[in-house]
Amino acid sequence: MNILEKFNYTEVSDDCVKCGKCKPVCTIFNINQDEATSPRGFIDLLGAYKRDELELDENAKNIFESCFLCTNCVEVCPNDLPTDMIIEQVRSDIAKKYGIAWYKRLFFYLLRHRKIMDLLSSLGWVFQTCALKIDEKKQSALPRFSLPIVKKDRALPFADMRSFLNKYPQNISSENKKNIEGKKNKVAIFIGCMSNYTYTNTGDSLVKILKKLDLDIFIPKKQLCCGAPAYFTGAFDTVDYLIKQNIEYFEKWIDEVDAIIIPEATCSAMINQDWEHYLHNQLDWKKRAVKISKKVFMATKWLETNSELKNLLSKSSKKMEDLVTYHDPCHAKKMQGVWQEPRELLKQNYVLTEMSDSNRCCGFGGVTMQTEKYDYAKAAGAPKAAMIKDTKAQIVSAECSACRMQITNSLYQANVDVQFKNPIELIAEAL
Repeated sequence: MNILEKFNYTEVSDDCVKCGKCKPVCTIFNINQDEATSPRGFIDLLGAYKRDELELDENAKNIFESCFLCTNCVEVCPNDLPTDMIIEQVRSDIAKKYGIAWYKRLFFYLLRHRKIMDLLSSLGWVFQTCALKIDEKKQSALPRFSLPIVKKDRALPFADMRSFLNKYPQNISSENKKNIEGKKNKVAIFIGCMSNYTYTNTGDSLVKILKKLDLDIFIPKKQLCCGAPAYFTGAFDTVDYLIKQNIEYFEKWIDEVDAIIIPEATCSAMINQDWEHYLHNQLDWKKRAVKISKKVFMATKWLETNSELKNLLSKSSKKMEDLVTYHDPCHAKKMQGVWQEPRELLKQNYVLTEMSDSNRCCGFGGVTMQTEKYDYAKAAGAPKAAMIKDTKAQIVSAECSACRMQITNSLYQANVDVQFKNPIELIAEAL
């Protein structure tokens, strides 16, 4: 049974035993120490809201938008209460009542229209990320999130103005075809918006790895955003459009591939779990989403468990000199149970050193957190930067571009000289 069918706001509130185990691990509570924005505070307020005992006023809006959706509370809750999911639901009510800021509406419009995004990318305009901040004195009135307002030039670390999806043909055939019984020997790549337009070397590296494994590669050209940015913001009209467009497109070729692999924790968690959660009351669409999700994997998960990559790396005599520390994205370890696989692959050629709390949320938190509540994101990121610095590592890695944006900015703010690379990039370098 889908967890949103099992629970509603008041039932979640009634089932909370107020044990407080969620408070020490809560990202926002660790910043402001306010009971109202602790997980049990969220739950109580949501229960009151659904009982018509709480008005959804500006104060309540501010509280419900303060959650990072890191799922730390869900991980430690003895009753497995879906605090993150009910907050995602109430944010839809907030969006309906208060509307969505113009820059968010513009962002979500672009997520719906790939051709416009491609045009901006081809002209050299890309998403501004936390790591590539605009001049605040000159453009202080602009929000500081991912809007297409930064132009590529030689000073920025981009090798190609084209998006990942526009770099490659739709089908890349293996040079040495293998006949494996029961396998199609073909995988599809869902790239994610940030790796498609900004961190394109992640996709380049994944293609390189799959070629080394002699796999046929299918790059579905009409894939759209997974919908995560809009889902976490409460823009459910955009979520509905993106999910259903993707489902209808995926169904045309899903039976032709062994897997859809995604080098992004947030995108894979959205498709694997949150599509089903969103469609909990649209049973036909939910059934179709579940069929697709069975073939969706984080890249390192699939590569470690379903390919010969680990053996290929272990046989390599190439030992990399850089010391690497690994950050566990919230949407990887806590939501999908993926944390050992990237480490298993990396340790074949790299020396890994663990930070004091690799599971601690980096503080990205989504569109609203990165715009209207950036001080919270900055405060949440500082401890992570300190942990990374203490490891003495030259590289920090995580299979998530949202974490990459946030951690890169946190390291910059703390003046810590550590480079960020997706594990897929590091593995490709080792090959």
